[in-house]
Amino acid sequence: MATRKELIEAVGQRYRGASKGDRAKILDEFVELTQYHRKHAIRVLTSAPREPHRRPARNRLYDEAVRQALIVLWETADRLCGKRLKALIPVLVDAMERHGHLRLDAEIKVKVLSVSAATIDRILRDTREQIDGQRKRRTGVGAAIRRSIPVRTFADWRDPPPGFFEVDMVEHCGGPKTDGNYVHSLVLTDIASGWTECVAMPVRNQLLVVQGLAKVAADLPFAMLGVDTDNDSAFMNQTVFDYCKELGLEQTRSRAYKKNDQAWVEQKNGSIVRRLVGYGRLSGRAETEALGELYAVSRLYINFFQPSFKLKSKTRDGARVHKKYYAPMTPSDRLICSPNVAETTKVRLREQFTTLDPVQLLQQIRAAQQVLAHHAAKSHDPAPSVPCVPPITDIATFLSSLSRAWEGGEVRPTYRKPAGATRWWRTRADPFEHVWPVIEHWLETDPTASVNAMMERLAVMVPDAYAGKAQLRTLQRRTKQWRAAKAQDLILGHLARSANDREGATSAAPSLSIREATTTSPR
Repeated sequence: MATRKELIEAVGQRYRGASKGDRAKILDEFVELTQYHRKHAIRVLTSAPREPHRRPARNRLYDEAVRQALIVLWETADRLCGKRLKALIPVLVDAMERHGHLRLDAEIKVKVLSVSAATIDRILRDTREQIDGQRKRRTGVGAAIRRSIPVRTFADWRDPPPGFFEVDMVEHCGGPKTDGNYVHSLVLTDIASGWTECVAMPVRNQLLVVQGLAKVAADLPFAMLGVDTDNDSAFMNQTVFDYCKELGLEQTRSRAYKKNDQAWVEQKNGSIVRRLVGYGRLSGRAETEALGELYAVSRLYINFFQPSFKLKSKTRDGARVHKKYYAPMTPSDRLICSPNVAETTKVRLREQFTTLDPVQLLQQIRAAQQVLAHHAAKSHDPAPSVPCVPPITDIATFLSSLSRAWEGGEVRPTYRKPAGATRWWRTRADPFEHVWPVIEHWLETDPTASVNAMMERLAVMVPDAYAGKAQLRTLQRRTKQWRAAKAQDLILGHLARSANDREGATSAAPSLSIREATTTSPR
C-alpha cells in the first residue's frame, strides 16, 4: 500500500505539470502498470495529495487512579472475572469503606461504580498477564500454522483410499503425567485398511516426529498420502509443515479437545500400544531401543495376523446407537481387496505373507516384552521387579508351552494389573433395611430357625414386598453372615474375658520385692 501511494504521488506530480501530449503518454504507462481503469487513473493523478489523517488523541476516562482502585477491589474479590466483579463492586466498596479499608475520592468512586465489565477486563488485562511473573503464551508461528491447516472430523473421511493416516503420540510415563523426558510412541493408523505403524522416540520432539514419519513412509507397502494429527505443538510447527508440503502430503488436524475426531488411532493406542507395552515408565536410550525392537517384530504380526473390525454404518434412534461392522479382516487382507492398491503391491503382500511364521513372531514379541519389562521395573517402576527370564529360543518348546500358558494367568511380561480399590459401597438398595431388626430378633430368639420359614413369615407380614420371595437368596446370605459374626463373637468374647481375668488376677496378687523374689525357693 505504501508503494502504491508513493507511485501515485510521484507520477501525479509529473502528470499535473506535463503538457497535453505528455499527459497521454504518462497516463498510458500508468494504466498499464497499475491496471487501473482509465477514468479512475485520471481522477487519481489529477487530485492533489491529501494530508495524512491523524487520529486525535484519545480522551481516556479512566486514569491510573481508577486502575489502582480496580486492582485492589479485584484482589479483594479473589480475582473474579469482569462480569462478576462488576456486580460485586457496589457491595464491596460499601463494605470496605464501612470497615475503614478503603477511601475513594468522590470523582474516582463515581467512575469505579460506573465502569463496565468489558472495560474492567481491558484495564486488568496487563495485571492478569503478569501473575507469577509469566505472560500468557503469545500467538506465534504455531498458531499461524494451526490456522492454515484445515480441520477434519471423524465424519469427514468418507471412505478414503489407503494412504491417509491418523497420527498420535503415547507417553510412557508410568501413570499420571509428570515433568520429565519419557519415551514416546508415535502411532500411525491407516483409515482405509487399519494398517498400524509404531515408532519409539526417546523424547517428544518435532525433528524426531519428522524422522518417524520418514521411517514409516519407507517401511509401508503403499504410498503415504496424508496425515491427520491433533493440535499438539509437536505436530503444529514449521518443521512438520514443511516436511508435509515438500512430500505433497495432505496435512489436516482435529478439533481441540475432541478426541473422537481421531477415533481410529485412539483405538489403536489402547488395543496395540498399551496391550504390547503396558503402562510402565520408560525413559532413556536403553528403553527406547528395547521398545523399538518390540515394534519391529510386532508390526508384521499385527498387520498380517490380527483381524480387526471396521465400522460400516452408524444410526441413532434417540439415545440408542446402532452400529454395523464389516466382517473382521487383517490390514493386509483389506489392502489386497482394495481396488485402489496397485497389483504389484498386492503381489508383494502375498509373497511376504507366505514367508511369515506367526508362532515365531509371537515368540519374538514375548522375548522383546520380557526385556522391556525388565528395563521398566529395574530402574523406574515402583512395582515389584520383574525377573529377566531367558526367552525360549526353541520354537517347538515355545509352541508346546502355548497349550498350558492359560494356567499361569496373564502371559504378557509388560502386563501390570491396575491397582483398584476394594468396593465397599452398595450398588442396590437393601431389601431388608426396614425389617432387619425384626429378623434379628427372630434369630436371637431361635438361632436355628429356617431361612425359608422366616421368608414365609415376612411374606405374610409384608406381602407387597416379599410375596414373590425373590429376596430368598439375599436373606440366606445375610443370615449366614449374622450367624458367622455371632459365632466369632462368642469365641473371641470368651478369649477376651479370659485375658481380662488373667490381667485382673495378676494385678490382685501380692507383689514381691527384688530381694524376696530372688531368695524365695521354689517348692
